[in-house]
Amino acid sequence: MHARTQLPEDAAPGSAGFRLLNDYQRGFPLVARPFAAIAREMDMDEAAVLGAYRGWQQSGVVSRIGAVFAPRRVGASTLAALAAPAERLDEIAARVSAVAEVNHNYQREHAFNLWFVITAGSSQRLARIVADIERDTGCSVIVLPLEEEFHIDLGFCLAGSDKAAPAAPRATAGDFGDIACAMPGMERSLMTAVQAGLPLESRPFEALGRVIGVAEGMVIELLEGWLGEGIVKRFGVVVRHHELGFRANAMCVWDVPDEVVHELGCHLAAEPAVTLCYRRSRALPAWPYSLYCMIHGKSRDEVEHARDAIATRLGLDRWAHEMLFSTRRFKQRGAHYWPESETEEDDA
Repeated sequence: MHARTQLPEDAAPGSAGFRLLNDYQRGFPLVARPFAAIAREMDMDEAAVLGAYRGWQQSGVVSRIGAVFAPRRVGASTLAALAAPAERLDEIAARVSAVAEVNHNYQREHAFNLWFVITAGSSQRLARIVADIERDTGCSVIVLPLEEEFHIDLGFCLAGSDKAAPAAPRATAGDFGDIACAMPGMERSLMTAVQAGLPLESRPFEALGRVIGVAEGMVIELLEGWLGEGIVKRFGVVVRHHELGFRANAMCVWDVPDEVVHELGCHLAAEPAVTLCYRRSRALPAWPYSLYCMIHGKSRDEVEHARDAIATRLGLDRWAHEMLFSTRRFKQRGAHYWPESETEEDDA
């Protein structure tokens, strides 16, 4: 499946706007005046570059310009789900979305109809969030932590011809703990400041430095270090798939035996239609699935066709499986590991 994106009018293929959206999803310049550097590369002026990004962020095409943190390299995170009574779904979704550490919250077609991602500063904080949601909603939450990643990038090739990046190096269970909790205060402060994205101004790293009380050069040095260490997977423009025309998406899951899930996951991640692919812990007996992928497309038929073709090629449907289409997006933003109002007690 090579669906072409529905680009805004000022970002038609071949235009400067297209390059601003597509080419800087990774490799964003970590220099004092990054937008001026982009302007030089694009033969534009800095004000025009900033104006374009501000417009796309306001319209929702661009979520933010910033860091995509690697799963399990920072704090603690998990996919979670609950079965909300239909008449209370909006109420419960609002309660879940109100949690600062919830960054994605979707309704899906399943008895487990509300699916959300929690990214917290520590495993203790994550457990507390889950317990509070269960207490306040009266719904049991299934917790499905990542065990192995095969492709997690959040980039979209806007030409629609290939993945934005090859499958990422895998991270297996037990490789990383709550690493961020042991970070020096300065690094944790920067991570808190940058999680919402760069301020769209001429010297954004200087602005971040003012927030946390460090020099501009130190901010850039820390970000470069995180990229080099793999704590940050990429730094650049983060686009929203729905606003770019990918209005259908499905989470496809299989109950693959543990002894073959890695091999099949690697093959599944290489499929051009697959935008995310990973292994997660089961939540027995309610949720037996171990292998996941996301497929995005222009239509439901397109996604279903791509899923069925992949499953046939890889022989996946010999195992129990399900396909959960998203029907509503309640919340989507970058990971917030530490709300700015969080106290030290919250990490205890």
